[in-house]
Amino acid sequence: MPIVGTGRERLGFALPVKWLLFLHVLSAALLVGALAYFWALLLATRPGRALFGGVTSLRMARPASIAVGIGVAGTLIFGVWLAIADDDYHPWDGWIVAALVLWAIGAGAGERSGRALTPEGDEYPAPEARRRGILLHTVASVAALVILVLMIWKPGA
Repeated sequence: MPIVGTGRERLGFALPVKWLLFLHVLSAALLVGALAYFWALLLATRPGRALFGGVTSLRMARPASIAVGIGVAGTLIFGVWLAIADDDYHPWDGWIVAALVLWAIGAGAGERSGRALTPEGDEYPAPEARRRGILLHTVASVAALVILVLMIWKPGA
């Protein structure tokens, strides 16, 4: 007997598509919120105008770093699961492939940005490292915004 039916049946675990969508959007909101938080932290730690030291900024960045990790993993896992489970979409749709490529670019840039901007002790990174970190954080933020545009308008779907 051929295997036919919805993606949920093929997965063997029937989580309703609405729940997958909710968890995917929740993960995206967590990720975008954490990216915005890091922009605020960058403004608060400007050279010559820092509101607090490096140790404090590390402590303040920890929850947002965890949120980024959860958001990045959740958007990927629930997004791909949703593309498989929802019969209206497929993982190979152009806008989904573009979002996955941008996801990889944004995740890589964000991880490298975090390394470049991490203070050592109470000293902030050198100006060149800070510029590189801000550039990489900008790439990650723009990637996230373009992914949001793709998810909202679904070009070609």
